[in-house]
Formats: sequence, C-alpha cells, structure tokens
Amino acid sequence: MRRGLAVAAVAVIAVGVSACGKAKQSGGSDNSGKGVSASQGFKIGILLPESKTARYEKFDRPYLEQDIKKLCPKCTIEYRNANQNADTQRQQVDSVLAAGVKVLILDSVNYKSIQPSVAKAKAQGVPVVAYDRLATGPIAGYSSFDNEKIGELQGTAFLKAISAKGSPKRGKVILVNGSPDDPNAPDFKKGMHKILDGKVNVGAEYDTTDWSPDGARQEVGGAISKIGAKNVIGVYAANDGMAGGAIAALKSAGVSPLVPVTGQDAELAGLQRILAGEQYATIYKSIKPQAQAAAEMAVAFAQGKKWTNGSDTVNNGTVSVPAKIVPATTVTKDNIESTVVADGYWKASEICTPAFAKDCAAAGVK
Repeated sequence: MRRGLAVAAVAVIAVGVSACGKAKQSGGSDNSGKGVSASQGFKIGILLPESKTARYEKFDRPYLEQDIKKLCPKCTIEYRNANQNADTQRQQVDSVLAAGVKVLILDSVNYKSIQPSVAKAKAQGVPVVAYDRLATGPIAGYSSFDNEKIGELQGTAFLKAISAKGSPKRGKVILVNGSPDDPNAPDFKKGMHKILDGKVNVGAEYDTTDWSPDGARQEVGGAISKIGAKNVIGVYAANDGMAGGAIAALKSAGVSPLVPVTGQDAELAGLQRILAGEQYATIYKSIKPQAQAAAEMAVAFAQGKKWTNGSDTVNNGTVSVPAKIVPATTVTKDNIESTVVADGYWKASEICTPAFAKDCAAAGVK
C-alpha cells in the first residue's frame, strides 16, 4: 500500500491477477483516450477512496502527483478523496469528467457500484486506470499487488508466530478479514486460508465493513467473550488499523501476555506496535512503483498510446489489459531497519519517538 526493496521480494505474477475472479469487468477497452498532447498539457483525475489509512494522503497521492508532473509538466490534476463513501465517489467521477479530465486514476470505494461511472468515463472517451483495487467496468489498465500472495504471506507469518509456543491447534484463533466491498479483501482471505486451513482451530471469523478498527475491536471483543480469553492464541487481522483494534480488545479482555497479531500496510502505528512486542508482523507494499506505473499508464492512455513498460496483464472480462503487479514483503521486528527504513518509506526518526526509543535500539533501528 515506494522504493525498490532491499530484501528479497515475492515473485511477480505475470498472468491474470487473482483478484480478477472477484471483479469481473464488463465490456472491453481499447486503452486509448482522445489523443491529447502532453506537450500542451491536459487534466488528469485522481480519485482515492479514503484517508483513515495513512498511506493514501501521505504516499499514494504525492507519489502519483510527482510522477505525473515528471511525465507531463503541463498537465494539471483534479484530485478527490471519497472518505470511504461510494456515493461520494460516484459524484466525484461526474465532477472530474465535467471538469474535462482526459484520463482517470481510480481507487474504488466499492468495486461493484462504481461500474456505471467507469462506463460513463469510457463513453466520454476517458480511459480509467484502476489503482490498487479493481473496478467493474471497461478499465484501460491496472496497477496493484498480488493480493492472494499477500494473504499467503500474512498466513505464513501468523502460523509461524502462533507455532512458536506450541501446537497451532492448542487453542482458538480469531480471523478478522477486510471489507466485503473491497475486491482485494477476498483475495487476502483466500491466500490466508490457503496457509491456515487444517492447521489451526478457528474460534471466530469476520468480514469487517470499511476495514474499521472499531469494528475489529468489537468483533474480537465479542469473540473473546464466547471463546474465553485463555483459549485465544492469536488474531489474524487483514490490515494494521484492524490489528490495532484487535490489540485494544485483547488488552481490554485482560489477555496477558498478548497473543500474536498480524496486519498489513506497514503503518507507523503498526510498526511501533511491532517494536513494542504488541503486534507480530505487517506486510510492506512498495507504493512508489505502483504509483509510477499508474502515472505512466494515465499519461500514455490520454494520448491514445499504449503502455508497454511491463508484461503483466489482468483479465478485463472480454479482453486483457496491461497491469503492473508489484511484489510485497513481510516485516517483523527483525527487518524493520532493512525494509521500510532502508527503503525510505518511514524515517527512523518518525518511528523511534521517545516512547519507542528503547524498542528501536533493541531492534537495531537507528
């Protein structure tokens, strides 16, 4: 959810992404706009889904804007953030189309309900680059991650953590999946289950609307009440925000020492919890190459050109469209320094505030 990783990354999948099965596209795409000129400049729409997750305003937006400006100095940007509201995002598509954008970079709030907006853009000759999440409708390109593989990474880290103190079946685990209206969430879930099924006893499992940390806290709290605090040996959370909610519920229920909890997105608070021993792992997704590919696609498609800087594709229902599939890696206390810090995603000074100075020193984060 940056820079080339200094550690070994998972393999890029060069064929249809697993998320395709969750977000089948309707209609084809010729990947072309009206053939405007970069030398004269044009408008590019960037529509992001929410701001609760730190990455969108801190990383995705500035990376996209910087890359667009490098490729097309005279281009201007129409930016909108939907604040997790699908109706708002559909209105924002209408707004930027009315403003005269020649191409859209779209990270959908709800991949199904956005279909009429994608179709409207296509009808007006405005290509849509699906960013981070697929969107139903005739997209022209896609830039994201191998989401099922990310689920496998999460499941592997979680299984390792709960197995460190004995049999992974010695108690119950709680599984907190992402929002059902996010096409990536089922793939994280599928990958996680591929690793964990048959190896753990599931006490409760949830699909958490809007990836809500508060929702995760309530779900995990309710599960603990039913299962019993002494019987819980771990909580899989699909992202760091929900991991924070899960940890709050564990503390409230008096679970001590805390059981392993996993997350995703390498959020600052998640990394600090990892250093403090409250969260076991997160998944680092290098946003910079994802944003760069989306910017390249947008500038090319608006000019009626093809994007050829990669061999990945994603099934667009009736046709395959070009895609950039970026690798991800697991982050634990042992490799924070060599991944997110070495990569420049977070500065050590941002992570190692006074409250975490001793934890950083112990983990070699300097």
